[in-house]
Amino acid sequence: MARSSMPVARPRERAVLVALDRGDGGATVEQNLEELAGLCTTAGLEVVAQISQARRVPDVATFVGRGKVDEIRGEIEEREAQVVVFDDPLSPAQTRNLERRLGMGPGNTPYVSVLDRAQLILDIFAQRARTIEGKLQVELAQLEYLLPRLTGHWTHLSRQRGGAVGTRGPGETQLEVDRRRIREKIAKLRLRLAEVRRTRTLHRHDRAAVPFPTVAFVGYTNAGKSSLMNALTGAGVPADSRLFATLDPTLRRLGLEKSGAVLLSDTVGFIHKLPHSLIDAFRSTLEEVTTADLLLHVTDFSDPEQEHHRAVVQEVLEEIGAAQSERIEVWNKSDRLADDIRAGLRLVAAREGAVLVSAHTREGLDQLLAAIDERLAPWRREECFAIPRSQAGLIGQLERGGTILSIEETDDGYSVTARLDPSLAGRIRKRLAEATAADAPPC
Repeated sequence: MARSSMPVARPRERAVLVALDRGDGGATVEQNLEELAGLCTTAGLEVVAQISQARRVPDVATFVGRGKVDEIRGEIEEREAQVVVFDDPLSPAQTRNLERRLGMGPGNTPYVSVLDRAQLILDIFAQRARTIEGKLQVELAQLEYLLPRLTGHWTHLSRQRGGAVGTRGPGETQLEVDRRRIREKIAKLRLRLAEVRRTRTLHRHDRAAVPFPTVAFVGYTNAGKSSLMNALTGAGVPADSRLFATLDPTLRRLGLEKSGAVLLSDTVGFIHKLPHSLIDAFRSTLEEVTTADLLLHVTDFSDPEQEHHRAVVQEVLEEIGAAQSERIEVWNKSDRLADDIRAGLRLVAAREGAVLVSAHTREGLDQLLAAIDERLAPWRREECFAIPRSQAGLIGQLERGGTILSIEETDDGYSVTARLDPSLAGRIRKRLAEATAADAPPC
């Protein structure tokens, strides 16, 4: 009998979620658990139970109280769960204590994995990274997160290498060896990332040689940034309802009536309690945001938590130094709103300088393009050049880096009027001066 070549789907690990209700006026515990469940689904876990505890200060030993640990263990046994995910960071001691109290298997190894929100996000990023830089950044963040949490679950980690003839002395524990190897790996990753970042910087300088204004999408994860990118440019960026559907940045060119060619940049979405290690590791990627001429802050206006999400985005922008960047507020997913609400929001958006759009139905995209064009139009100015026939190649440079408004043939060459960046205009005039040993005459 022939064997089927169809792959066998592996059963998803079952997860129990745990969160504290701190009563601090932030997101509610239900909201946090709902988002955590979304992250688990994205990571490939099946959520089978959610547990919360009203507690302002986490327990030092187990994060939750002793009674709540017993409740978690009961859910694990009843639901046959393999993973417990906490919504807040766990200390190394808390992780050890929880694994010990939730059940240890043969050889004193935990048979239930205890994760926190940061570890879960790191795992998702590891699955989604596609570029060399993205993979290096994720691996670096994972190792930096692991290093202080490296502990001895197994007895061999406390053995000494001394004892035999020629090897007596304190030696080095296996745990110390592991830590040293991780530090060495971190150092190598940082060197490799430095090389990749130098290449990215060179590419950015190359783009500056023929300057285009850069417009960067920012927003909470799953706000619809990639869908908008696709709707405006046909970029083909993967876009679905999973959190962190896009990780590596994407650049696409967009032509505008007044501003000419601009570059659109789609970057990773922000999220509540984004691990600082990820912000640090992805700082070079986020430079696309900090160096952009204009930000498009995309908000899912059909989400009841959109005000909280906008506040989170503002916090991350402040952390990376982009809080004061010029921006346009883009209220996305208008197709999910009732007609009367949508009509009212259009008036509010017009009053506040925002744009109500739907990437799905393309509603408001023309207004968004017009708003971008209006903001970037002053970035370029109209210039006139007298270009001799010997320098006709400069016309192509003007076409690539700006918008040619008119070309007239003259006795000596061409009179070209173009709208372009002042820095490019300066370089063109310098080339003309060098070619003619004098300043280019005015038109």
